Amino acid sequence: MSAQLAAAYTTSTGEAFQFWVLGTIAVIGALCTVFMKKAVHSALCLAGTMIVLAVFYLANGAYFLGVVQIVVYTGAIMMLFLFVVMLVGVTAADSLKETIKGQRWLALLCGVGFGVLLLAGIANASLKDFAGLGRANANGNVEGLAALIFTKYVFAFEITGALLITAAVGAMVLTHRERTERARTQRELSEQRVREGKHVPPLPAPGVYARHNAVDIAGLLPDGTPSELTVNKTLRERGQIRDVSDEAIGDLKALEQRTAERLERDEDERPALKRTEEASK
Repeated sequence: MSAQLAAAYTTSTGEAFQFWVLGTIAVIGALCTVFMKKAVHSALCLAGTMIVLAVFYLANGAYFLGVVQIVVYTGAIMMLFLFVVMLVGVTAADSLKETIKGQRWLALLCGVGFGVLLLAGIANASLKDFAGLGRANANGNVEGLAALIFTKYVFAFEITGALLITAAVGAMVLTHRERTERARTQRELSEQRVREGKHVPPLPAPGVYARHNAVDIAGLLPDGTPSELTVNKTLRERGQIRDVSDEAIGDLKALEQRTAERLERDEDERPALKRTEEASK
């Protein structure tokens, strides 16, 4: 028994190497999740952190938690976050004004409370004797986990499920847009554009007369100025439009200058050619 206890408290070189390498990656991913400017990049960093946590679970013998961490959280929930961010869109023009008074102080209080609980849990795990995976997984990891969930931690499990359901319903409410009036037909929309004097024909494609035809590059008019009608308003609000108008205008001016020089040279050569033809006659 003493040998098993000593092995439980001893950390091998491979375990230490794995902890410091993957722990560093997990902390960097968590910090990037908070400090990234774009929501898609934050979601990807959070997915990487969750994968590292799954590796930790598997390394410590919690095989069920490791598989659930990858399949449910990383594979389902995080991909759902990415699809919601890409479909709904998060722009830099979103208002940061508080709609609920005191929510920042409440969030700060909740954060401090969570930190106290986290420190208390770490201290409790460090001061008490190590229970060991052998006793926890005596009848199998899945059976032991199920016994704890549906007996000792059943109320916490149910409360967590209720929170997840509430979050899902809240996301549906936030993304839902109820239509309070009848949708206008194509004919009515065309008539409205004509009355308001807007762009009646179809909008021009992006990248027309430009050096690229990507959707994030504004098309250029024949005089070299960029057209606002060629790019999506959503991309413009997000600040994801690549402006190459200065370079394109410079190329256009150089082309016009070469054309003008060529025309002047042709005009100078025409009288000399005409005199040569008359002399030959």
